Amino acid sequence: MTRFTLLVILVVFFIGIESIEAQDAKELLQKMDDIMFSPVDKQGNIEIILTDKNGVEKLREATFIQNAKGEKVYRYTKPESQAGIATLSLPDGIMWMYMPAFGKPKKITMLAKSQAFSGTDFAYEDMAMRSYSERYEPVLIESNGGIYHVMNLIPISDKSNYSKIVVYLDKANFYPIRMEFYDKARKKRKESTYKYHKVGEYWNAEKVVMTDLKKQHSTTILLSDVKFNQNIPDEDFTVEKLKPKSAE
Repeated sequence: MTRFTLLVILVVFFIGIESIEAQDAKELLQKMDDIMFSPVDKQGNIEIILTDKNGVEKLREATFIQNAKGEKVYRYTKPESQAGIATLSLPDGIMWMYMPAFGKPKKITMLAKSQAFSGTDFAYEDMAMRSYSERYEPVLIESNGGIYHVMNLIPISDKSNYSKIVVYLDKANFYPIRMEFYDKARKKRKESTYKYHKVGEYWNAEKVVMTDLKKQHSTTILLSDVKFNQNIPDEDFTVEKLKPKSAE
């Protein structure tokens, strides 16, 4: 065998490996999306706990509805200062907010989307309802041994706040265990952890904790009374529906 032939074989071999890994990464990310976005619709209650670096907690409560089209509505019920605020997330990163003080819904600008979602440690980008497969290019980092797959998610859009997200994916059920968010300077800025519980045929993220490492501040989201496939009308996911009838 000549050196040239050996070189060709090696090149083909490594290209083949990279092609398989790319395919595997896309399949794994699609499986994660299937876990997170498969129900026709979903509704329930949310408890939001904000914890500062001194351990001081603030509690909020809300109801939510979402569907498979990438639409989600939050309605805050507690505390009194937050009651009545509602947000609508739509595909393509479009977001609207209703605040009683405004009297009508306001569209969230791209600048605002880079900021914290309603005082939490989630950015508006984190709350987007478009699938991860649509927004990120996956790169498989580790898949041998352990209890999870590790992938880098590289943003497709240059408007993303992140340079990458590192995802630790449960090998048995394909839901995320942990995510690490790196800013444009490639520094790890935030971490999130997930606890999933099966409700019927669907996996539900009953607890999510997002921690801002720089601010030493965290947001815990607890979901309860979650129901799937309730035939929620499409009209409930419209800007017109954000303003409650009692405020008209």
